[in-house]
Amino acid sequence: MAGGHRSRRYSMERAGKMARELTGRHVLAITLAGFGVVIGVNLLLAVKAVGTFPGLEVRNSYVASQVFDRERAAQDTLGWTATPEYDGRDLTLMIRDRDGNPAPVASLSVTVGRPTHVRDDVTPEFTYHDGLFRAPLALAPGQWNIHLTATARDGTPFRQRIDHFTGGRVR
Repeated sequence: MAGGHRSRRYSMERAGKMARELTGRHVLAITLAGFGVVIGVNLLLAVKAVGTFPGLEVRNSYVASQVFDRERAAQDTLGWTATPEYDGRDLTLMIRDRDGNPAPVASLSVTVGRPTHVRDDVTPEFTYHDGLFRAPLALAPGQWNIHLTATARDGTPFRQRIDHFTGGRVR
């Protein structure tokens, strides 16, 4: 039995020379490296998130809140609806009154942009013909938002944000 024990000990010593012993310092280094990678990736993602989305809807929320209810009531009185269509070349907007007739729009301003950043924002120039506003526009595939401001002939503003409008070619 002693001989069998001795040969097992010899093979374990030989194997130990090939593999290093795992010490407390090694475990500490592995743990710190793992946490360092996780913290580093989180910091990178946080910096990218803050840098690409300003998070700004209005400059002064208090001032905007003072006129919000009054403007919303005036807009509801108009009874307008805006419907976008995009065919890969042109963006068309149909703005209708509550009876389904073309709304009497005095002016129109539209910004089309990504939901996550303002880098790709565009302001297309629309022409009006037969109840439709049409603008040539090339959008990359993906999600887009439309920020629409139309003014009625009496000066009442109509604002609408159309979220998650899909760009790119329609298949």
